[in-house]
Amino acid sequence: MMAVTGIERNYSAYESAYAAQKKESEKEGKESRVITSTVELKTSTPGKTRTEQIKTGYSNVNDYAKYLQDKYSYMNAGTTSMQGVPTTVSVSGAFLKKCMNDPEKAKYLEENLAVIPDCVSHAISHSLGTLTSISVQIDANGNISMMSSGTSDPDGKIARENARRKAKEQKENEEKLERKRAEKKQAKREQEERLAEMRAERKAEGENLQSYEFKVVGKDVRDLTEKMIAAMKNPNSAAVSATAGIDLQV
Repeated sequence: MMAVTGIERNYSAYESAYAAQKKESEKEGKESRVITSTVELKTSTPGKTRTEQIKTGYSNVNDYAKYLQDKYSYMNAGTTSMQGVPTTVSVSGAFLKKCMNDPEKAKYLEENLAVIPDCVSHAISHSLGTLTSISVQIDANGNISMMSSGTSDPDGKIARENARRKAKEQKENEEKLERKRAEKKQAKREQEERLAEMRAERKAEGENLQSYEFKVVGKDVRDLTEKMIAAMKNPNSAAVSATAGIDLQV
């Protein structure tokens, strides 16, 4: 009689513990002192805000800058393309240092970084002629300078070039998104394979578990105890089965 009771339940508990341990491990390391705060940030639409989580408490500027660049890829990335227009967004390292442990300054910085794409788009659609470049700079004191250049572009050459850059930018974004999807699928597939392997191992372990019931009959408890112990130690033994007074049920 097989007994695998509790195997799946124990494995589910193992999966939960594994997930919790993995999540906890990801929080350790460099970000062990980082604090996540939920704040309301202004948007490019007057009077409208949005809820956002920001992080402070970094031990060095490089880690803080990396966190920001993961959210705002155009920050301190040189010239990038926004709506086909060459755009640069520069934040002073001195100001980053002031923000990395100051929630209020960090909120101010992220609030402005977040609206830059919308503001650039608005500037493009409302400018006279064709914009040829846009620059946003945040100095050591948090002061923001925004500069732009443009042309009447009578033959439409610059407009076509901007359109070409915009198409290229869109294609790169789509390819990047597709790569992320592929990586996510691969990671999920690998995780499922690992879990399947562990399930198979635990199933095999469960199939190797056996439950026995023994009944020994006699007139001496001490003798019956010894026979019971012998039967439990080697339940498939012919000697056990042949022992007088033992009713062996397997």
